Amino acid sequence: MTYQPSEATMAAAQRIMDRCDELAGITALTDDAGHSAGILRAYLTPEHAEHNALAAAWMTEVGLSTWQDAAGNQCGRLEGSQDGLPALMLASHLDTVPDAGRYDGILGVLLAIEVARRVKERVQQTGARLPFALEVAAFADEEGTRFGTTLLGSWAMAGKWQEAWWDQADADGVTLREAFTRFGLDPERVTEAARRPEDLVGYLEAHIEQGPYLEAAGRPLGVVTSIAGTRRFLISVIGEARHAGGTPYERRKDALIGASQAVLDIERIAREQGAIATVGQLEARPGAVNVVPGRADFSLDLRAEQDAVRDGAWESIRAAVEEFCGGRGLQVEIEEIHNAPTVWCDDSLRQAVVAGIGTTGDTDPMHLYSRAGHDAMAMAAVTDFAMLFTRCEDGISHHPAENVILEDVAYALDAFEDAVWSVAESQQSERPASAEAGSL
Repeated sequence: MTYQPSEATMAAAQRIMDRCDELAGITALTDDAGHSAGILRAYLTPEHAEHNALAAAWMTEVGLSTWQDAAGNQCGRLEGSQDGLPALMLASHLDTVPDAGRYDGILGVLLAIEVARRVKERVQQTGARLPFALEVAAFADEEGTRFGTTLLGSWAMAGKWQEAWWDQADADGVTLREAFTRFGLDPERVTEAARRPEDLVGYLEAHIEQGPYLEAAGRPLGVVTSIAGTRRFLISVIGEARHAGGTPYERRKDALIGASQAVLDIERIAREQGAIATVGQLEARPGAVNVVPGRADFSLDLRAEQDAVRDGAWESIRAAVEEFCGGRGLQVEIEEIHNAPTVWCDDSLRQAVVAGIGTTGDTDPMHLYSRAGHDAMAMAAVTDFAMLFTRCEDGISHHPAENVILEDVAYALDAFEDAVWSVAESQQSERPASAEAGSL
C-alpha cells in the first residue's frame, strides 16, 4: 500500500503508544523494591481506580463530559448536533489478565479517545454536523481475572447483570458484593449502568487481533465478521486410587489415562471438524507419586465460527470420551459452565469499518472472525456492533511480548475515525428531508 499517515496522525499514534506505556505502570505486580514486575489490573482494585482516573483525565482533555457508571466503567460523551441524541459508542477495556501485555483492550480505549478528539476538532473547524452523540467507554472488567466471570462491565451496561454473581468470591474470599462496597459503588444501583437500545445508534470496537492471520497476510487492519461462540465444560474422569506398585495393569482404573486420551481426542476432533478446543487445566487426584490417580478433572474451552460446528464437535468429543472411559471401567461426569452463542457484526456498521480501512489504501480489507471474546459480545444484546482489528506481532496476546507497531496504530486511528464519519453519513441519509439541514 502507498498510503502514508499524516504527521498529525503519526503524532497522535505516538501519544497512544506512550499512554499504553503509562497505563502499563499501573499494576498490582511489583517486586520487593516496588517496581513493576508485570502488568495486572483487576476489577474493583486500587489499580482499577487509578486507571479510571487517568482515562477520565484524558477524556476531559479532549472535551468529553465524563462519569464513572454504577458498575465502575469509565465513560465520556461528546454531544452531537443537538443535546441528548442517541450515541455511537466506541469502547474497549482497561483491565488485564495477570502478567499481561500493553495493548489488549487498552489500545481500543485510547484509539477511541483520540477519535473523539479528532471528531470534535473537525466539528469545530469545518462546522460538520454529528447526527448522534459520540461516547467513549473504558470497560472495567472484560477479562474476569478477579471473580471468574468475564465481561462484567459490559454485561452491566447491556442490562444483563445477574444476581447470582454477587456471591462470587476472589482468591481472598472477598465477594463481588463486598468488593463493590469497598470500591465505593452501591450494589443496589448496578442496574443504573444499563443502556436502552434507543440510547444507542451502534457500538464500534477497535482491538488487536490476538491471532496471526493479519500478519501472515501482510495486512495492518482487518474487518471482523463475527465473534465465536464459546462453550466451556468441567469434565471429571473417575476411577479408583490404588497403590502404584501393587496394582497390576489389568486391575487398574487409572483416571489420568482416561483424561489423557480425552485430551488427545479433543484436539483430533476439533481439527477434523473445524473447531478450536483447548484443555487449559488438568489435575490428577490424589496427586501422590506412588498412587494410581483415582480422579482427573480438566477443563474444556470449545469455540467455532458457527455454533453448529462447535456443537457438533462437542457431541463427537463427548461420545469419544465416554466410549474410551467406559472401556476402561471409568466414569465420566460433565458440567457445562459457560455457553455463549456466536454474535455477528451488523452489515451496515461493518461496511463503515470497511470504508474506514479503505481510507488507508486497502479497499478490499481482510475479513476474519474473532476467535477471542470481546466486550462487543455483551453489547450485542443492546445494540448493533462492528469491530476493527489491528495487526498483532506474531499473534501473541495475554503475554508481556504482546506488541503492535506505530504505523499500524496510525492506520487504525485514521480508519477508526473515518468509520465514525461513515456511520454519520449513513445516519444522515436515513433522516427525513424535513430533518435538520447541514452537511458532514
